[in-house]
Amino acid sequence: MQSELFDQIDPILKTKTYSEFKEALITSNCTKCPLSEMRHHIVVDRGNPNAKVMMIGEAPGETEDLQGKAFVGRAGKLLDELTQNLGFDTNRDSLIVNVVKCRPPENRQPKPEEARECLPFLRKQIDLVKPKIIILLGATALKHIVPSKKEFSMNQEAGRFFEHPEHPGIKFMVLFHPAYILRDPRKKPAMIEHLKSFIEEWKRIVNPVIARSPEGMTKQSTV
Repeated sequence: MQSELFDQIDPILKTKTYSEFKEALITSNCTKCPLSEMRHHIVVDRGNPNAKVMMIGEAPGETEDLQGKAFVGRAGKLLDELTQNLGFDTNRDSLIVNVVKCRPPENRQPKPEEARECLPFLRKQIDLVKPKIIILLGATALKHIVPSKKEFSMNQEAGRFFEHPEHPGIKFMVLFHPAYILRDPRKKPAMIEHLKSFIEEWKRIVNPVIARSPEGMTKQSTV
């Protein structure tokens, strides 16, 4: 059984381009964990693999499972709305993925063993996309990308940039998961402020010349 799984998964992780990876994973009929028994689709992503930003969520929900696209349900629509209002198009300016690629029953959190089986695919996505910024949407994404964080408060983690030694050259930011904002709209103003900070950094990275004001360029030239 282990040999069969290796034969199934190894070609996916050996792909050289993102399009090859996506096609290989979708057609693999992956059975590494029990989530495969109930899914309609393997949900790989939504958005632009050439973008500088990757957003990582928890797992596909019912709508995502049926459509085969990440973040297309109510939470995804809220994320699109909040970012669009700030000049950021999630389909054009980011690639949205999840920790696990198959829907957990009743939209529960992925179990540690389910996430563990799927993490090689997520790491491969990061390696191929080479994002400059990774947004971790919610506590589940944070704890699986930074497993050293055993206990933490999302109120303290959300909205701040940090770096991770396993991913040099990438800036990370934690945001509240949009599904959490739907459950507790009182957090929406904080989410918007955090998104503004992220988008300012994104603009600086994507086009540093435009991001600098003429006044700032003048000051820089006098140093």
